[in-house]
Amino acid sequence: MILVTVGTEQYPFNRLMNWIDALLNHNLIVDEVVVQYGSSTILPSGAKVYKVLKEDRFQDLIQQAQVIIAHCGEGSVLLLDALDKPFILVPRCHAFKEHVDDHQIEMALALASVNVPIAWSPGDLVRFLQAPQKVTVTDFSETAAISLCQNLRQQFGLSQDSVSSH
Repeated sequence: MILVTVGTEQYPFNRLMNWIDALLNHNLIVDEVVVQYGSSTILPSGAKVYKVLKEDRFQDLIQQAQVIIAHCGEGSVLLLDALDKPFILVPRCHAFKEHVDDHQIEMALALASVNVPIAWSPGDLVRFLQAPQKVTVTDFSETAAISLCQNLRQQFGLSQDSVSSH
């Protein structure tokens, strides 16, 4: 079973719902799919859908899932990192009115630099679902941490001094 969760943001994540719907309709996902859709207004056909899940039901579904697809919110990342399951993150985007800003894209870029699976398109979802991988974001090697810091410095134009002084 694949669990798709978008949290309880006030903003719909219809882009991800459309991706899941298309992948199901084209048989690119053949497993059972359970979706926690929050405020999304488009629901994938062929999936079991829930607006909100009670905590105990959510935990049950997490335990049953072979793979979890989630938005790239900080809380979701921390929750998924604590699990011993493959996951795929999809960042919400301000341009699509999925959030107030692009902090999820910024986090996704940083996480992608240390090999966390980030889906930027439906094709990425298919690719990651074909070979799910367990990753961790808290167990950075020194090399990965250096790479992440360098990536963030480049993206945000920070100097070495401004990063090390904080």
